Amino acid sequence: MIRQCRELKKAIMMNFKSTVLIMVIIMSGCSEDRIEPEVPPTNKETETDFYPKPPSGWMGESNPYNTTGWVGDIMPYYDNGVFHIFFLHDAQIKPGGEGFHPIHKFESQNLVDFSYQGEMIPYGTTNEADFAIGTGSPVKVGDTYYFYYTGHNGNSGFVQNNPRESVLLATSTDLENWTKQKDFKITAPMGYYDFDFRDPHVFYNSEESEYWMIISTQTSARKAVALLYTTQDPTTHQWELQEPLYTTTEEENYLMLECVDMFRMGNYWYMLFSENWNEKATHYRISTSSRGPWIKPEIDVMDGEFLYAAKTASDGDNRYLFGWTARRSPETNNGNKEWAGNMVIHQLTQESDGTLGINIPNRVVNVFTDAIPLEIQNSQGSVTGSENNFILNGNPETALQTFTILNGTRMINTNLSIDNLTGAAGFVLNAASASEQSYQILIEPSQERVAAYRISGGTAELVNQRSIVVEDDFQMELVIEGSIVVLYINGKAAFSNRVYDAIGKEWGIIAKGTSATFENLNVVKP
Repeated sequence: MIRQCRELKKAIMMNFKSTVLIMVIIMSGCSEDRIEPEVPPTNKETETDFYPKPPSGWMGESNPYNTTGWVGDIMPYYDNGVFHIFFLHDAQIKPGGEGFHPIHKFESQNLVDFSYQGEMIPYGTTNEADFAIGTGSPVKVGDTYYFYYTGHNGNSGFVQNNPRESVLLATSTDLENWTKQKDFKITAPMGYYDFDFRDPHVFYNSEESEYWMIISTQTSARKAVALLYTTQDPTTHQWELQEPLYTTTEEENYLMLECVDMFRMGNYWYMLFSENWNEKATHYRISTSSRGPWIKPEIDVMDGEFLYAAKTASDGDNRYLFGWTARRSPETNNGNKEWAGNMVIHQLTQESDGTLGINIPNRVVNVFTDAIPLEIQNSQGSVTGSENNFILNGNPETALQTFTILNGTRMINTNLSIDNLTGAAGFVLNAASASEQSYQILIEPSQERVAAYRISGGTAELVNQRSIVVEDDFQMELVIEGSIVVLYINGKAAFSNRVYDAIGKEWGIIAKGTSATFENLNVVKP
């Protein structure tokens, strides 16, 4: 079996309906009967987990991988009322000589409560193509699920005679127990680069009446492409090479089009890909045909650079975007940005011209039901107003209004209007000494963007940004859970950040170089 008797029946089971770790240690044989932990009632105010990561200790206390785990590239799949959210598990400590990034899974029926299902597909040995595992995707054919994934092995002894990356396959009849198909492998064809050949995205294309596999790779001339393979029947394991579906333009000059996703909404087709070198973000393209041509929208990013490798899944009514928000190491605002973090989910919206928007999932909004009275802390500069409406005149001097500390998961709502295009206004976290040490998320109309700044020792450093449509008003929802901070703007744009000193600290609103009005400012808890 792929997992030794399901790792002793997933020796440590974790349910994310609460932050309490429910440990079930199976002391008897290796029966395949599932044992479900009893889950106590959840206190939604203190135990929400909209942005989960895998638990520590999932492999047992004696295993060196028994460390903090993080969510890497996500491969969501919806089936029979359940979101099966596969992801690359990134252990904080990786023992020398061991592989890494096995595929694990969360399950959720509502994208608010998540149950951790443990390891699905393990990494291989030093001499196997999947010594490390990369992104892939599952597809159902008949009664069998086919999970195509990336095998990655950069060990010097292996790459002497083998490609560094290849496409591999595991199959299952229940989305839980997976068998690796050792006789299946796709490697880079002539004219393409076998060092980077990864992230297979597989789906049934009803427009073409065939199955498509899109692979992220480069030409031998090192030009990034989304390479297409097709088949009438995946059970034959015969995939035919086609021309690239998309090639990076001279203007873009992307190094790789990572984690490609493709889907149809209404009359439009969409291709998503992530780029981590020039314009760090998940991007998208639009077409009226699955064959293209692919059009770059004016604003082509799905979020800022702290949400990466985002892919989608639909429940038939709505389509959701699943990505990971990068952590820092050490875990402070001054730490280095690292690969993998917490899972963050957005809801896609669609305009009449085919452009996509990003909104807070309705199911998340519905959890926040209890408004908290604002408690004013301090004012700086010209601030007028009371209760839930404030006018900050930040011209010529910055205006700041702070409030008492944030405790627990919170959503802050407001409608912001900015008087002129030359200034900026928004939120301040860790606001007790805002000009010296804080984190500021600002709407900057003159640059048509939202930007995040780390203030340290009185110096502002730009750490994240994304383009937005400038409008007369900005309806904003700021969701804060732990160190994850996500801003939604006008139901069209999302902006994810990692902020380590938001909870337990004062927060505030700010205006710089302009007058800004914050109407209906509210804090809501679950």
